[in-house]
Amino acid sequence: MVRATQATTFSSSAYFDDRGPHGTAQPITEHVNPHSRPIVSYFFPKGVGEHHYGERHPMKPHRLTLTNALVMGYGLDKQIHHIYNPRPATQAELEMYHDHDYIDFLSRVTPNNQNEMRHLIDTFNCVEDCPIFSEMYDFCRMYAGASLAGARKLTAGTCDTAINWSGGLHHAKRGEASGFCYVNDIVLAILELLRYHPRVLYIDIDIHHGDGVELAFYHSNRVMTVSFHKYTGDFFPGTGKLDDNGASLGKHFCLNVPLQDGIDDDMYLTIFKTVIEDTVTAFRPTSIVLQCGADSLGCDRLGAFNLSIAAHGECVNFVRKFNVPLLVLGGGGYTIKNVSRCWTYETAVLVGATIPDELPATVYDPFFRDSQWKLHPPLTGRVENQNSPTSLQRITISIRNKLRYLQGAPSVAMQEIPPDLEGWLADEERKQEEIDEERGTAFAGERRSDRTMARNEFFEGDNDVDQDEGPVSVKRTVSSRKPRASGKRARGKARGRPSANAKEDVEEIEEIPVAATSRTTKPRRTAKPRARARAKPAEKDKDLPDADLEAAVDAETDAPTPVDLDIDIS
Repeated sequence: MVRATQATTFSSSAYFDDRGPHGTAQPITEHVNPHSRPIVSYFFPKGVGEHHYGERHPMKPHRLTLTNALVMGYGLDKQIHHIYNPRPATQAELEMYHDHDYIDFLSRVTPNNQNEMRHLIDTFNCVEDCPIFSEMYDFCRMYAGASLAGARKLTAGTCDTAINWSGGLHHAKRGEASGFCYVNDIVLAILELLRYHPRVLYIDIDIHHGDGVELAFYHSNRVMTVSFHKYTGDFFPGTGKLDDNGASLGKHFCLNVPLQDGIDDDMYLTIFKTVIEDTVTAFRPTSIVLQCGADSLGCDRLGAFNLSIAAHGECVNFVRKFNVPLLVLGGGGYTIKNVSRCWTYETAVLVGATIPDELPATVYDPFFRDSQWKLHPPLTGRVENQNSPTSLQRITISIRNKLRYLQGAPSVAMQEIPPDLEGWLADEERKQEEIDEERGTAFAGERRSDRTMARNEFFEGDNDVDQDEGPVSVKRTVSSRKPRASGKRARGKARGRPSANAKEDVEEIEEIPVAATSRTTKPRRTAKPRARARAKPAEKDKDLPDADLEAAVDAETDAPTPVDLDIDIS
């Protein structure tokens, strides 16, 4: 019941702002062809934007709700092939990278019991920048689950581009929180991609250095990390020098592009396109992960660059044109009205749609009233540009020199990546003897080639004891025999009965250093191979005298070494 003194109710109040002369974008009504390429999938965990870090905290998950409202308001959902509400990540999935004790702590700590767990809070760095807030663990599971779902769709080949604006929290370490980030969904997604893709390129355009991702793959040559960030030595997180190149197998697979305050669109796009094109050419990635932190925009609450939304989106468009499976994630961004506009525009870029500069009508119109509801408000020129063409050229030359060390893209055998990446890298360096000893194959420290032969295999292979290697010498020896007279046909092994000179023939054969003389085994009766020698010589044996046959038998009995002879008389 409405009171008499109440002028209006919520239901009768104005739902949208009156924009006056400023126009309103009409939503796209045409649906995308389901068979068109590239296939774009959009991941938005329901309720992820309802979480709250704290009243004065700069990280506002509500920016995700604004972004989703603008995406739907423009009608971009009709240009997206698939929209998913992914399931949250499980504890086992989070522990694919993070320590069990750390994940167990996140699952148990709450604002109500944080005083009892103060010692663990300090241990895992959940202070100041990373406060304990309500349903924090559920929030981490939501955005991590969305990134994992996007990576799985890419590996399955069911989409070409996966978008998760709730992800991209690149500062979290294996065993502690850092920089507003509790779970590093980027590392988890890359590990998922590595199960199928041999090489993954990670690109970070957040104003802060992607130290968590770089650290995770600092010793790997299958992931190349490229970060464009502000670096002064004291700007958070204080890492990302030009000379940080990786270590061990990952030497030269870590690239950092340190920039100074106030870089503008032209300078940023020039160095971005140059570095990324050279990197893709040298590394040849099979998939790309792009972190689109919007705190590199001008007028950001914590940033100091002069990038416009159009320039930020051009970086995304440039990477998209490589036609490589692409996972696009969010990241930083602390002026939420600019963050939501930026990610909405980049969603349109990824689906290949053109949207007007006027914003659509949504329930969040008051957020954009000061910019007159425009998609591209002026954001540049607020900070003095401290970057010079000379400094950027020096960075570009240094990056190109590092890429020369790659010597082509690494190639790997396809196998499942275990959770412990460091342990996997150590396994690769083990010797074969150590692997055999662990598997218990009884081959540790030795190698032998066992002879194998099928039942129907004759005279094939170097290790075959049946193959004849001296038939030519035998031909020369028996060629001196006289023409045989008519008589009985020879039997058995087609040896025939030699003439009176058979003794000399046998002695000559024994002196030949051929493999045939080494066969000092018993005479064997091999039916099939010996049948070849009985074909034509059988008619010539008819003329052999009986006396010659008996002499040949005696000569064979007196021979010091029994020999199997293959007689081929032409």
